[in-house]
Amino acid sequence: MPRTATPDEETVLTAITDALAVLHQRHYGRLPHSARTMFMGDDMLACVMGGVYTDVEKTLIELEREPLVAEARSTFQEAMSHRLIAAVQRISGRTVQKFLSTHHVGPDLEVELFLLVPAP
Repeated sequence: MPRTATPDEETVLTAITDALAVLHQRHYGRLPHSARTMFMGDDMLACVMGGVYTDVEKTLIELEREPLVAEARSTFQEAMSHRLIAAVQRISGRTVQKFLSTHHVGPDLEVELFLLVPAP
């Protein structure tokens, strides 16, 4: 379950959201329509982005080629993982232990999960 963040944490979460959205824009050519990062407990961050698919991906989905889109997007997210992790670590000051990424069609969503090393 998401937990309520302190005002200082809200600043960090907003900065992470902005950084991940900018990376999405730089590499996919467009900003997600929505994005929000939240704490899931003390040691996990979840960034949920909506409206992430490009026009090309949307066309392929309409043509029932969703597996092709899923494979390409998963492969690309794996290739991008070091950039996403670096942004979260730089902004949060926490070490990312694991990174997981998934996406969904209908609704058009992408979820980035960052498991953080427990704080001392």
